[in-house]
Amino acid sequence: MDLVEVFFPVSGVKTSLFLPPLVALVISFFTSMGGVSGAFLLLPFQMSVLKYTSPSVSATNFVFNIVAIPSGVYRYIKEGRMAWPLTWVVIVGTLPGVFIGYYLRVLYLPDPRTFKLFVGCVLLYIGSRLLYEMTGKVAAGKSRMKALDDKFRQRAEELKNQQNARIASGLPVDAVVKTISFSLARVEYEFWGERFSFSTPGMCFLAFIVGIIGGTYGIGGGAIIAPFCVAVFRLPVYTVAGAALMGTCLTSIAGVAFYSIIPAKEGLATSPDWMLGFLFGAGGFIGMYLGARFQKFVPQKFIKLMLGLVILILAIKYIVQYF
Repeated sequence: MDLVEVFFPVSGVKTSLFLPPLVALVISFFTSMGGVSGAFLLLPFQMSVLKYTSPSVSATNFVFNIVAIPSGVYRYIKEGRMAWPLTWVVIVGTLPGVFIGYYLRVLYLPDPRTFKLFVGCVLLYIGSRLLYEMTGKVAAGKSRMKALDDKFRQRAEELKNQQNARIASGLPVDAVVKTISFSLARVEYEFWGERFSFSTPGMCFLAFIVGIIGGTYGIGGGAIIAPFCVAVFRLPVYTVAGAALMGTCLTSIAGVAFYSIIPAKEGLATSPDWMLGFLFGAGGFIGMYLGARFQKFVPQKFIKLMLGLVILILAIKYIVQYF
């Protein structure tokens, strides 16, 4: 075991060379199905297991996003499930928020304990809302989502009845995102015969708030914006995932730049541990690709349940640790 242990001088972490990529692979495989990079789960792993607690852990998390996300984004683009209008609105709204988030982290919240309480409260709401949407008590807007789920189940049955069905055949060729209109007021697109729309200013404002949280904590924002798009804006998770991942990747690049270039308080480590970040990213790269590839075989009800439970558990842990 000693032969594969590595010391990372920037973070002060000493661990097995294979542990970071393995953990990242498993996490990213499941979270990428819902448009979440998994960075929000890697952060507590680094802080609790690896004992990496300085503000530079946020920047290291951003490095993970930059390395890991492109493989998942590639699959969504290739399969025509990238909602580009949603992607650009998310990016435009998130970038300024990341800049503000950096200053909050290094100037006012160098101790993660207090801010984890805030993030825990935010995620508690999102996770609870996501699970509440599955109880059947919220009737409004359910018809289109039910139609997609019915189509999915029907398609899954067809695949089971095809002896030689290849694994790549999941959703049909016509299950792609088609932009209907894109303006400063509203965005509308079509997916698998159903139309979906959202307010451009509303989504941009949400992305700005998410950018502040993501920039401060180093989670990119996908863990927050993806469930919100599904639960509040009622967009299908099949179309949200790619956009959330792309937005997270580009804002993570900006986050690394802010943490690496902008001066911080003397003695406060903010630059990322590149080697550790790349190891996490390498595992995440594989996990993201596989997650994006297999997403079309998993009903969105299951994806929502998985995301909701993971976020809820994490939120409770964040809140409990404060007390």
